[in-house]
Amino acid sequence: MNFPNELIQKLKSSTRVAVLTGAGVSQESGLRTFRDAQDGLWSKYKPTDLASPEAFARDPKLVWDWYAWRREAIKGVRPNQGHYALVEMENKFPEFTLITQNVDGLHRFAGSKNVLELHGNINLVRCSECRTFADEWDEESESVPQCKNCNGLLRPDVVWFGESLPRAELESAVNASRACEVFFSIGTSGVVQPAASLAHAARNNGAVVVEINAEETSLTPKTDYFFQGKSGEILPELVKTIFE
Repeated sequence: MNFPNELIQKLKSSTRVAVLTGAGVSQESGLRTFRDAQDGLWSKYKPTDLASPEAFARDPKLVWDWYAWRREAIKGVRPNQGHYALVEMENKFPEFTLITQNVDGLHRFAGSKNVLELHGNINLVRCSECRTFADEWDEESESVPQCKNCNGLLRPDVVWFGESLPRAELESAVNASRACEVFFSIGTSGVVQPAASLAHAARNNGAVVVEINAEETSLTPKTDYFFQGKSGEILPELVKTIFE
C-alpha cells in the first residue's frame, strides 16, 4: 500500500500519538463481537439481559455463565499482526497511548503496556460489593463465586449497560487525545460514546486524524486520512514505512 508522503513525514516527526481501537481489531483474530456471540443458547436473550446491573441483580448465575462462556471462547484467540504493529508503535513513539473499547485483553497479550481499557477487561474478576479483585475463582461452580473478603458475589470487571466508564481511564484517554499530534481510529464504528468523541477532541486540538476500518463510518468525512481494509494488513505496512 502506498501511504501519502505528508502522513509519513508527519508520523516521522511526531512524538505524541494516540490510538483508539474497537471490535474490528479483535474480529480479525477470529473473535466474535458481543452480539455475534449471542447464538445458540444465548440467542433468546437481549444484551441487557446478560450485561447490566439489573440483570445481575435479577439472575446473577445467568450473567456469570455468559461471561464464563465468553472467557472460555477468548482462550483460543491470539493477537493478530495489527496488535503487534501497535506494540512496535508504542516502542517507537516517546508518548504513545493505546485506548481500547475491547474487553478481551488481546492488546496486553500482544505486549502493549500503556493501555487504557475503557470498557474493562473480561479476564479480570472483582467483587460486586467491595470491588476487591479476585486472584482465583471456580469457573465451574454451580453458583456464582463469592468474594473471600466480604462474601459478595464476584462479577467480571467490565462496564455493563447503564454503568459509567472508569473515570481515571476516561480522563487519561481524553487528555491523550487532546495532546496528541496524530490520532488513529481503528476498527471502531465511531458511534459509541464517549469514545466516539475522542477523535473530535484530537482534531479540535490540531491533531491529524487517521481512520483504518473495513468500511466508512460517520467519522470518515472528518478524518484527514482514511484507509479501508484490515488493520492487521495496513498497520504493519504503515509501521514498516515509517521506521524503515
